[in-house]
Amino acid sequence: MASFLKVSGTKIVDKDGKEVILRGAGLGGWMNMENFISGYPGCEFQIRAALADVVGKEKSELFFDKFLEYFFTEDDAIFFKSSGLNCIRLPFNYRHFEDDMNPRVLKPEGFKHLDRVIDLCAKHGIYTILDLHTAPGGQNTDWHADAGTHIANFWNHKDFQDRVLWLWKELALHYKDNAWIAGYNPLNEPTDPYHTRVVDFYDRVYNVIREVDPHHALFFDGNTFASDFSHFGDIHKKWENAAYSIHDYTLFGFPASPEEYVGNETQLRRLRRSYEKKREWMDARGLCVWNGEWGPVYARKEYDGEKTDIINEERYKVLKDQLSIYNQDRLSWSIWLYKDIGFQGMVFVSRETPYMQLFKDFLAKKHRLAIDAWGADDTHVRDAYKPLTDLITQNIAPEYQNLYPHPVWKLSDRIGRLSRNILVSEFMVKEWAEHFRGKSEQEIDEIASSFKFDKCLHREGLNKILADNAKLVAGSA
Repeated sequence: MASFLKVSGTKIVDKDGKEVILRGAGLGGWMNMENFISGYPGCEFQIRAALADVVGKEKSELFFDKFLEYFFTEDDAIFFKSSGLNCIRLPFNYRHFEDDMNPRVLKPEGFKHLDRVIDLCAKHGIYTILDLHTAPGGQNTDWHADAGTHIANFWNHKDFQDRVLWLWKELALHYKDNAWIAGYNPLNEPTDPYHTRVVDFYDRVYNVIREVDPHHALFFDGNTFASDFSHFGDIHKKWENAAYSIHDYTLFGFPASPEEYVGNETQLRRLRRSYEKKREWMDARGLCVWNGEWGPVYARKEYDGEKTDIINEERYKVLKDQLSIYNQDRLSWSIWLYKDIGFQGMVFVSRETPYMQLFKDFLAKKHRLAIDAWGADDTHVRDAYKPLTDLITQNIAPEYQNLYPHPVWKLSDRIGRLSRNILVSEFMVKEWAEHFRGKSEQEIDEIASSFKFDKCLHREGLNKILADNAKLVAGSA
């Protein structure tokens, strides 16, 4: 029988005060679908609407329900536990629990798959952390906020914030007695350009949750994609049983890395400096840190050819060196991510499955056009966007070019987000949905079943590093 975990100083502990280091992965792309994870263009709300237009409401709902069912089953939980990992972060979209046109009316079916996976994980001794990855209006400027815009309007409309307070109260009431839930992550990667509204909102959500749930730990992401706590001041003095979440991605783990990663002294110093800067506010106050997301992306033979293995060995080196840093601090972490179609997951859908065969050419076009932001390789289209970049740099003074969320978004990132990831991808949404036209219910079920564990391949290099590290950490506890 599990007991509630709690935050004690810089540590997470069990009921006896014994330290628990949470090591795991995010179940990204599941109850909050993301384009690079499952292969669609744009945002989840767009493909859901487009698929309903093409095959009708019933068949569309069948596909998404079966997708949720097959994406994580008991086979996944067994494999995850066998890797020595003990915690899964569960990102979810608010739309599973309420509709924009019917706000504050709970959709009980939203709990169907969330309860199922929480219970499966508990059965196999795996903790879960509930992560509100998508909030009304979009709490950040990126695609995974599922708002279809680069404006984080969650911070501009009080009613959006009030709806999330309502939702967290409902969630806390539902899960307040479940000790296998390690805690709640109230908001993923906020980007509040004023830096103060996010702190005010966190104080409100803390109080709303604590009214009904005194037990669960809360994990608060820093502002600007979980990187910046500089405006949090002394708010921590008002909160009990709270930890603070950084997302420690490094450019060395992505195609846009400025140099080959060899793990020399200079590169290791950069890795550590970036990590330590993110947790500076917590360290100065003796607070608990959780690394809620991190990890490289990986090359794929269909796009990177003979360079694939060399690239991936370099990425594994980045991974190992980050783990070495984390282990020195006995850090709890959740790597991004568990399952996808072959870019970052511990397991990934086989190219031979109905889904991957159906979308083979479409995925190749998506890659060539670089319409997904995550780990984008714009080699094939860079020249097409250069005139737009030149237009801005030649006509806008340098002091006005760096708009928030700079420095996380540079000028080129902003241009890419608006022109490729929002504009061009929008033209491909209907094309994605058209692949399902004329499919029977049985065929739709088979397409969704491509995401089953037994239809997946394993990223052996990644999984071995994680399993070996789990033994190492367990042995030093």
